[in-house]
Amino acid sequence: MLPALPMRFCSACLLLLLLLLPPMVHATRTARPPNLILMVADDLGYGDLGSYGQTRIRTPHLDRVAAEGVRFTRHYSGNAVCAPSRCVLMTGRHPGHAQIRNNKELQPEGQWPLAAGTITLPKQLKKLGYATGAFGKWGLGGPGSDGDPLRQGFDRFFGFNCQRHAHNHYPTYLWSDTNRVPLGNPAFSPHQRLPSDRSSDQPASYTDYQGKEYAPDRIADAALEFVRQHRDQPFFLFLPTTLPHLALQVPDDSLRAYTNSFPETPYLGTASYLPHRTPRAAYAAMISRMDREVGRLLSLVKELGLDTDTLFIFTSDNGPLYDRLGGTDTDFFQSAAGLRGRKGSLHEGGVRVPCLVRWPGHLRSGTTETRLTGFEDWLPTLLEIAGGRDLIPADSDGISFAPTLLGRRQAPRPLLYREFSGYGGWQAAWIGDWKIVRHGLNPAGSAPSSTPATVALYRLSEDPGETRDLALRHPRRVSRFLRQLEQEHTDSADFPMPGLDHAHP
Repeated sequence: MLPALPMRFCSACLLLLLLLLPPMVHATRTARPPNLILMVADDLGYGDLGSYGQTRIRTPHLDRVAAEGVRFTRHYSGNAVCAPSRCVLMTGRHPGHAQIRNNKELQPEGQWPLAAGTITLPKQLKKLGYATGAFGKWGLGGPGSDGDPLRQGFDRFFGFNCQRHAHNHYPTYLWSDTNRVPLGNPAFSPHQRLPSDRSSDQPASYTDYQGKEYAPDRIADAALEFVRQHRDQPFFLFLPTTLPHLALQVPDDSLRAYTNSFPETPYLGTASYLPHRTPRAAYAAMISRMDREVGRLLSLVKELGLDTDTLFIFTSDNGPLYDRLGGTDTDFFQSAAGLRGRKGSLHEGGVRVPCLVRWPGHLRSGTTETRLTGFEDWLPTLLEIAGGRDLIPADSDGISFAPTLLGRRQAPRPLLYREFSGYGGWQAAWIGDWKIVRHGLNPAGSAPSSTPATVALYRLSEDPGETRDLALRHPRRVSRFLRQLEQEHTDSADFPMPGLDHAHP
């Protein structure tokens, strides 16, 4: 038996223990793997948020995320359109190695599926004890296919499985796991023109393009319920919202906030999707409603006492729509923030996207990060943060930037690669502040074109708008870049690029 200690010594020990207790409790709490919330907007431009220079659209909650977290200025979506971008995000494989390289529909519902056995971010997080849920637009495999979200690592899914179905924000149903949940909306096509016998100036002319249940609201409510249900365990919430993708549809309470804010010309549906009397107000209101849901989500996280245990990420799946499609006016809003190109292009405006990261008590608040990053980097980054570095696939194209997020020094990313088989066929690569772009690699028809693809070289630090092609002034640099492009591409029988593939049909 140990001898009794003097009372004075014990009191001192007790005081010391009390002083040490708060840090010890904090250490225990932070040892818990953080909750991960990954929210992806749909067709949101680099310049559509206040924290990235937007002055006409109000995004107060996302601006607060930027003020309380890290704002990335050189973050790139996985690709230039929806499905292939999400494939890169879920698998950590860049487009030259990815399974899905373009939007490709399958009937009766859904897109080209991820294969069975694919390593995905949610599958790896489940091995670490995470509850996993996806809420929004999937687009990586139809219901019951190998690509179904429930077969790719998610415990829970609610929303649109099919991208085509998501063109209408007032659908007749949504998917809840394997069940079709009917909504109280009338059936109507999301692609139609305003009838010639209706007045374009009258609000009543557009009532047929609304319903009772706004899908983004239902999806957001389901996501909040997922957070409540899993408050006591680490969770991964993937929230690929459908906003602000066309069609231009938003409840009246959000639309009223922008009534008479902008000069308007009614959109009659002449360039696809649905007519709208005030298209500029509708686009702004859709983004503000999305921002409202960010506020609701972060408020719930705080209410549940999970604020410091939750890493929140917000980004976009590609750049904004090219102007006037479906009534959008991205030039008016400067949605691309002066960058060249739009959705479908590998110029900066098509793939450079906003990226905000918030984790109170762990990240440097209000900082701007210029590191070159892309969607493939999220899989290794989040696995490292969650304590699963050994679960990062050896063939991942992503590079964890957890050290950068946590304020530690990290070597620059050596190269970022993109290719896209659609919109004429594209390749691009970034090394430091240099970028090469090739276009015309997949012309119309199956045979390779006799016209060589165009090649352009830009120095983004001096020319972020890609206005000055430096290829003729730097032929050796172009040659080195082209060798890199050749190395990064692998042929895909499902998504051929006749001007690029090593074995042409």
